[in-house]
Amino acid sequence: MIAEKLEKGHLLIAEPSIIGDLSFNRSVILLADHTSEGSVGFILNKPLKYTIKDLLPEIESNFKIYNGGPVEQDNLYFIHNVPDLIPNSIEISKGIFWGGDFDFTKELINTGVIKKKNIRFFLGYTGWDSEQLENEMHANSWILIKNNYENKILGKASVDFWKEKIVELGGDYLIWSNAPENPILN
Repeated sequence: MIAEKLEKGHLLIAEPSIIGDLSFNRSVILLADHTSEGSVGFILNKPLKYTIKDLLPEIESNFKIYNGGPVEQDNLYFIHNVPDLIPNSIEISKGIFWGGDFDFTKELINTGVIKKKNIRFFLGYTGWDSEQLENEMHANSWILIKNNYENKILGKASVDFWKEKIVELGGDYLIWSNAPENPILN
């Protein structure tokens, strides 16, 4: 389950922390790209109060929008599992893709061809400069695991996803699974 090498398609699980970080506390991130120049990911388990229709009224759908990360939060990004329907998609790994022809995607959503289980929208993304993510890994900020869900990750990742992954890790992590996100509320 735990991966040894950073690769796109893997999941980053935020290490439990009492202090917490507003952006990454209890986050599960899909690593969408990782090269010697840097890394990009999307937080999978932080839904916002918006739907795609709230941001783009021409889309007749109530698909949730997620907080993808602190970088470029005024831009909309998406990942999906239907590359045969969305031209110009970039493969992340094993059936999960990033972006593509957005005008065509809007049309496919409005006609009901693309369903909630096929796509996820994000405001912003998570980004790391060259070697920054490696340094955070050495500082034990993240637990790196393989994405065993592959293209079904879109339906699996919910607000409780971090807790589920921590329980699966077991051992010393179990105590964190029921701790409040904000220790003051304990």
